Amino acid sequence: MNPRLKVAIVHYWLVGMRGGEKVVEALCDMFPQADIFTHVYVPGAVSEKIRSHRVVTSFINSLPRAARLYKRYVPLMPMALEQLDLRGYDLVISSESGPAKGVVPPPSAPHLCYCHSPMRYVWNMYHDYRENAGFLTRLAMPYLAHRLRLWDTVSASRVDHYVANSSSVKMRIRRYYGRDAEVVWPPVDVDSFASVHAAELGDYMLMVGELVPYKRPDLAVAAFNRMRAKLVVIGGGEMLDHIRRLAGPTVTVLGPRPFGELRHYYARCRALIFPGEEDFGMVPVEAMASGRPVIAYGRGGATETVVPGLSGALFGEQSVDALIAVVQEFRCSDFDPARIAAHARTFSRERFITKMTAQVDRLVGTQTEISQTVGNSPVLYRARPADVAA
Repeated sequence: MNPRLKVAIVHYWLVGMRGGEKVVEALCDMFPQADIFTHVYVPGAVSEKIRSHRVVTSFINSLPRAARLYKRYVPLMPMALEQLDLRGYDLVISSESGPAKGVVPPPSAPHLCYCHSPMRYVWNMYHDYRENAGFLTRLAMPYLAHRLRLWDTVSASRVDHYVANSSSVKMRIRRYYGRDAEVVWPPVDVDSFASVHAAELGDYMLMVGELVPYKRPDLAVAAFNRMRAKLVVIGGGEMLDHIRRLAGPTVTVLGPRPFGELRHYYARCRALIFPGEEDFGMVPVEAMASGRPVIAYGRGGATETVVPGLSGALFGEQSVDALIAVVQEFRCSDFDPARIAAHARTFSRERFITKMTAQVDRLVGTQTEISQTVGNSPVLYRARPADVAA
């Protein structure tokens, strides 16, 4: 990889440190001189590594209360992306989940999109989001989502090469954009987690993550209420108050917790409960890096990270009865913490950087070969997926 490349990293918004921002951090390690472009930037909410880079925002950042209400401005984000000036960059890498890939790259700069998912709220989870939206939003969503889908489909052609974070997302890219993608699992900082001796294990199971409808925290709480079994819930989000009201005497809802406390609960739980369908899902890998097995809904990214009999168990129906059945059959003594932690290393940060470096080298090398073939001709030719296939 040419260290002299001038690289632009485009990310949808920088208002916290979740999975997408961990990918941005790893891209920053790959390209220490890269500039970051985003819609909304809250410096205090992101890591020092991201803050050390030059961050350029779209006009969305200047709109009223953008740091808190940024999702309300999604309909304006396609136009905002297209106003970002990427002239002079040799490589554009977009980190896509909200609108990010729709930038207009320079003609000679290859554009690689690392896709966490095509926009969920207009594609695969449109009806879920609309069902849980307020009255006015439900009224507006059909028109706005239709317009966003049209733009999202058209802007897909601005990408030269797609990399998906899981096989599930690869299938969505094919379905919605008609494009092929390579799969590179996102980076998990597995070295930050460690297992404990069996004597230190607690008597609870654990759920971790943002408390939003599609992650189904209500399902986990309802199941453990019925079983009268101990569950600890860690995470904030729009459903936090609802989950606290729903929790019975055996369910402890802690809300957001600092990383050190989260590590403690990971290492000492009997198992992690993961009842939602995720694009990839870093939380199960973090639990496995702590040597703990995972009980997950058998759809989405969990099917690529949780190996039944090795690192956990899967249940096939997103229902209270199905979750209760798998929990009651589950025995954590059947799992070896050392083997679970070794499996988690498959998803390490180092592996991500190695795989992504290969993807970038292939794309940039293809673009260079095309440029040499065309020479000084004014005819522009952009690399297509077939040119960069593995």
